[in-house]
Amino acid sequence: MDDMRLEGILYRGNTVVGRELVGNSDTELGFHRRMTLCLIALCKALAIPLPLWLPKNTREIARFRQTLFFSEQFDEPVAFDRLQLRYLED
Repeated sequence: MDDMRLEGILYRGNTVVGRELVGNSDTELGFHRRMTLCLIALCKALAIPLPLWLPKNTREIARFRQTLFFSEQFDEPVAFDRLQLRYLED
């Protein structure tokens, strides 16, 4: 496993209101830890709170390499409708 990259895209309606790409190249860490660190870095880069990760997000990442977080999955009010998270491999 080489560099792990996550792309986060914020949408309000059908309009993109934010986009960031982060990565982690520490191959000594496991997949789950790298994914967690990337998600934290992505949320910091987008200046948004961390979303609540649900079992559906795990299934979607495993099957489609992407998942959606809706505004209801955030503990704080957010100025967007959804966050699309895409797992990118080299």
